[in-house]
Amino acid sequence: MASRFRRASLTGTIARIVLGVGLALALGCAALILVYRFLPPVSTLMLARWLNGETVERHYVPLDRISGFLRAAVIVSEDARFCEHNGVDWGALRWVVDHPGANGPKRGASTIPMQTAKNLFLWPSRSYVRKAIEIPLALLIDFEWPKRRILEVYLNLAEWGGGIFGAEAAAQHYFRKSADRLDAREAALLATALPDPRHRNAARPSRRHLWLAARVMAHARTAGPLVECVE
Repeated sequence: MASRFRRASLTGTIARIVLGVGLALALGCAALILVYRFLPPVSTLMLARWLNGETVERHYVPLDRISGFLRAAVIVSEDARFCEHNGVDWGALRWVVDHPGANGPKRGASTIPMQTAKNLFLWPSRSYVRKAIEIPLALLIDFEWPKRRILEVYLNLAEWGGGIFGAEAAAQHYFRKSADRLDAREAALLATALPDPRHRNAARPSRRHLWLAARVMAHARTAGPLVECVE
């Protein structure tokens, strides 16, 4: 009897500790989301690279100093309903849940706010646990930040190759120019490198990469309403 009581007491203590840690992390993330509304953020992936002694290239720039071609190409390629949804594309997410991939949820369900939440606070590997945490963070980010700020932060956190973070560092690394001078082709090559930045080189694209970029470039020319919220 006493043994069962001690086990129940220990279980209750562990549950309270886990709940307390979870609440503290949630409050911490909420506070950082408010701070990052105004200050340049640092992603968990950048921190991991620094802690491992790896080189990190990142030059934070405001959205107005990022080519409109790149803004349109990224929205068309990554999240065509960015200006419409509240942080989560529930229709796309429902489809992915109904058609799961072998390695966890597919990238197609991730909106730009969800990817921003992942980059800021979470880990890169796909899992339903990560997705479950990512969704409320994305909803909060979309509620707290205007769409222009979300896209600005995303474009400054996205990795475009080993240790190359953000549009400015990517533009300089691959095309030897600043992000505001990227043309439509360069923007499309960078946008279509995002799903696989370690293996897609915007300066030396494969045939498939060129084909994907051509499709995105064609869609971006008529993006119109898809990008109104960030113009």
